[in-house]
Amino acid sequence: MVTTITNNDLSAAVNSEFALVDFSATWCGPCRMVAPIVHELAEEIDEVAFFNCDVDENPDVAAQFGIESIPTIVILKNGQPVSKVIGFRPKPDLEAWIRQTIG
Repeated sequence: MVTTITNNDLSAAVNSEFALVDFSATWCGPCRMVAPIVHELAEEIDEVAFFNCDVDENPDVAAQFGIESIPTIVILKNGQPVSKVIGFRPKPDLEAWIRQTIG
């Protein structure tokens, strides 16, 4: 399951041991391509909590993480960013990156 971040409230992600935040926007083509991959991975990787953050609806969160390009995916460990990728990545690449990051 991918939880949608609303009202700039990142508390659920920050309180997870590992959280993946997919920063995107509804008008972004590459974001629409990566979203189904993120949803698939959310069903397959139990060790990570998955979140989506629309940068237009949550500008404070996007600014907090210095998001300048979308899609950007950030992995948090205990609320702190530990890794990020910018741009579209195919599912095998994203899965390998996540698994490597969480160890």
